Amino acid sequence: MTDSGVVIVDKPADWTSHDVVARTRRLAGTRKVGHAGTLDPMATGVLVLGIGKGTKLLGHLTLTEKTYTATLRLGLGTNTDDAEGEPGERADASGVTDEAVRDGAAALTGTISQVPPQVSAIKVDGKRAYKSARSGQEVELAAREVTVSEFAVEDIRRVEDAGGTFVDLDARVACSSGTYIRALARDLGAALGVGGHLTALRRTRVGPYDLAQARTLEQLAEEFTAVPLAQAVAAAFPVRVLNADEVRRIAHGNRISRGEVGPGPVGLFAPDGTVVALAEDRPDHAKPIVVFEAA
Repeated sequence: MTDSGVVIVDKPADWTSHDVVARTRRLAGTRKVGHAGTLDPMATGVLVLGIGKGTKLLGHLTLTEKTYTATLRLGLGTNTDDAEGEPGERADASGVTDEAVRDGAAALTGTISQVPPQVSAIKVDGKRAYKSARSGQEVELAAREVTVSEFAVEDIRRVEDAGGTFVDLDARVACSSGTYIRALARDLGAALGVGGHLTALRRTRVGPYDLAQARTLEQLAEEFTAVPLAQAVAAAFPVRVLNADEVRRIAHGNRISRGEVGPGPVGLFAPDGTVVALAEDRPDHAKPIVVFEAA
């Protein structure tokens, strides 16, 4: 069994996140593997997996900012908002100017209200939206507040065919957890009056973990490597080093005095460099939210 930690996978296209987890379980020799936020099958790039005690990190890593490179096509929407869905009505996008595209992307930057795609994992009345969509039932999904800190249009191309003109654009997006890049494509197309969908997506970063650290499944099969738990925590969270008494208290799930590195989550370390827990500050104490090393 591989020691506890984090594995950064460069997910291949046409694999589900669950497929990657299943493969990693075999490579790591343990069933205790999970992921910090899914990628759609068509998407590639950074998928953060936790192994052993590293799975305790995953719920906190899902809250970090993510970055993507994406290709969007204007002139056609689909029922999934990406290239895997059924196409809707075609529109000629020849009248869409570069300036209008950039202005539209700027309007979708910042804190925005976004309706998730119909084919998403959001639960409505206890049922996943994508399951309702596949059975032909359209559900009403509530808009959610998300933050798009960057929606930079890097290239714009026009593609001619018998039906008219598509406008394809490459973009770089940085956003909060829970943001759907497919929905950005849909909403940009809607704002420009021609429809739009996502044709390619690559996630380049999740919090502190990026493509430079990522390994393909083929590389992991040749040499399985994981970021050790202490290193993974130190990369993702502020660090506080405890004294021996504080280590004992935290390991029992007890409170300690507040620290000085921020409200949290904060990685709590023993003097020897062992990561003990994640904690959050309260008004008059620090409280463990995840304990890695039990007393």
